[in-house]
Amino acid sequence: MPPRRQPTARQARLGAELRKLREAAGLKATEAASLLGVNSVQMSQIESGIAGVSEERLRRLVAHYACDDEALIAALVVMATERKRGWWEEYRGLLPHPFLDLAELEHHAGFRWDVDFLHIPGLLQTEDYARALFSYMNVDLAKAEVDRWVEHRMRRRVILEKPEPTPYSTVVHEAALRVKVGDRAQAVAQLLQVLELSEAEHVTVRVIPFDVEGFGGAGSAMIYAGGATPVLDTVVRDGPHGTAFVDAEAQLQRFRKLFRKMEAVALEPECSRAFIHRLTKEL
Repeated sequence: MPPRRQPTARQARLGAELRKLREAAGLKATEAASLLGVNSVQMSQIESGIAGVSEERLRRLVAHYACDDEALIAALVVMATERKRGWWEEYRGLLPHPFLDLAELEHHAGFRWDVDFLHIPGLLQTEDYARALFSYMNVDLAKAEVDRWVEHRMRRRVILEKPEPTPYSTVVHEAALRVKVGDRAQAVAQLLQVLELSEAEHVTVRVIPFDVEGFGGAGSAMIYAGGATPVLDTVVRDGPHGTAFVDAEAQLQRFRKLFRKMEAVALEPECSRAFIHRLTKEL
């Protein structure tokens, strides 16, 4: 099988986890390559996600690395052997790669956490809101391209609507609720949709009001996707230089703590719904 030109974030994560296990075992890449009967270039391709790895070879590696985390091993096997193409593959070559990687990530996630301070989280956005947002931020996009971006964002909501939906919790700052990305009617429709979605048992929305004292977390927007095991959790953050997928354990622990800290200062779900309902009357 020829090397992949651009592995997905999930494929790259599989390779990264194999590299972490090798390094934790104190082995060099050349030693692992020898175990599989490949050269160092091929081993590097496996650990970067450019080349795939069979279940037999993966199990041979993790056994040699003395990994006894059965949950992790089982999850890595699934990542290595799954062949089903997801709906997001329809957009490959049509949308930026991070869009597809995010859709794939949340498709496999056991749970999703969002924190946002400037915009309504993507999974809760209306079509009008998403269109106004994409059009404003990407002035050179043709209408057909904007429509495609919006369509993709709306399809991502499948994780909340499928028969066994993904548990979803979000913390949203009052600023994001008040900013009129579109006109007033669209802003009200957007808040009403947040209210409607928040009524589902698997969806939890908490609001941080402006008057919360001692809050300095406005720079901590995140998407947190729970993996098959906590080792495989992922944080997604947007920055000036693009989208970053964070998987270092120290960083994952930091973002877990930050999410819980922001949950603690936010209003409880019932109070948050009352707060949003009141905003619909004020806009």
